[in-house]
Amino acid sequence: MPTKTLNQRSFYPWLVVAMLWVVALLNYMDRQMLSTMRQTMAIDIHALENTVEFGRIMAVFMWIYGCMSPISGIVADRVNRKWLIVVSLFVWSSVTLLMGYANTYSEVYWLRAAMGISEALYIPAALSLIADYFTGKQLSLAIGIHMTGLYMGQAIGGFGAFVAESLSWQQTFHIFGLVGMIYALLLIFFLREKRRPLSIAQRKAASLSLKPVFASLGALLTCGAFWTILFFFASCSIPGWSTKNWLPELFANTLHIGMSTAGPIATITIAFSSFIGVMLGGPMADRWSRINLRGRIFTSAIGITLMIPALVLMGFGSSLLSAIAAGVIFGLGYGLFDANTMPILCQFVPSRQRATAYGFMNMSGLFIGALATNLLGSLAANGSMGTGFAMMAGALVLAVLLQLTTLHPKTLNCE
Repeated sequence: MPTKTLNQRSFYPWLVVAMLWVVALLNYMDRQMLSTMRQTMAIDIHALENTVEFGRIMAVFMWIYGCMSPISGIVADRVNRKWLIVVSLFVWSSVTLLMGYANTYSEVYWLRAAMGISEALYIPAALSLIADYFTGKQLSLAIGIHMTGLYMGQAIGGFGAFVAESLSWQQTFHIFGLVGMIYALLLIFFLREKRRPLSIAQRKAASLSLKPVFASLGALLTCGAFWTILFFFASCSIPGWSTKNWLPELFANTLHIGMSTAGPIATITIAFSSFIGVMLGGPMADRWSRINLRGRIFTSAIGITLMIPALVLMGFGSSLLSAIAAGVIFGLGYGLFDANTMPILCQFVPSRQRATAYGFMNMSGLFIGALATNLLGSLAANGSMGTGFAMMAGALVLAVLLQLTTLHPKTLNCE
């Protein structure tokens, strides 16, 4: 009896999730550290003291990331995703390492832009790869577990100020950048691509020549359900990015505490409750979808609904208890939403278009998130950032209504 290769083993799909979980952690940790180390870095790079200038740095990552996302999705649908993930991780980890050598505002700005290019290659490739390994009953759980890596990275990144005070901000960037570069080399040996056999017509559609690319884009962009999914994803991206980039600053100001304390409060409460949200929402949606094809949609809608009062509490709360409560409720709702976005997409979009679709979703989320980041930077200068957080709840109300009234899937996995 022939010996099974590693990727033929029954446990290998879960090993893929585990390996990519670490990559997801590094993805968010490396981008999150900057937001919590601003005050420490400002001692050496004085321009970072200005919240408007700092907002520009945070926003350039999002603009670049957004512009690259559709391109990375189109590429991921047509090349070996393993190598796309490996190269992406190695490059953004190298950028993180170089960030520790930055001496000027301009250097930090352009390194942050370079990180946006490299990190954009990861998410569409990773989620579409997981979706190809889990085509049935456990997809929401698998995607949800992967997403907890993002939350854990966000939480660890929240300790950036603490680590920087213990060592230095330069050493912090050096250490985490080096860790990612080493891990990228390990993935070369253990991560495997998974593609289903293609017909001749499908091979032509999967090529990088412009005609089939445009044909594939045309089919995707004429899918009405895709536009609804894109809208509710973008609506949730506004508070999603705002909490990552500005919530530590908001809590530091409203609670009158240092960033080394505000950073962990803002990131850990959301990360921990998001973890609970995906671990509850993944299995719940998987089971619900076996009874009702809209089960994943209903689970996501519950999550978005929970985020609405949490944003109001973030904006107008003024005590430690309200801050923690807002973070917990928001994170729980975000976890329910996040675990089911890609599985819902799989109900309407074929396998060979999913990375492209998620790339466009990332672009919309990043662009609107960048606008919100710039706006909150301006509001912070006027002392009214909390109002901006509360106003985000309005878009989520519309997102839930559209989600529940327009999405009616006919299958769990669109081929």
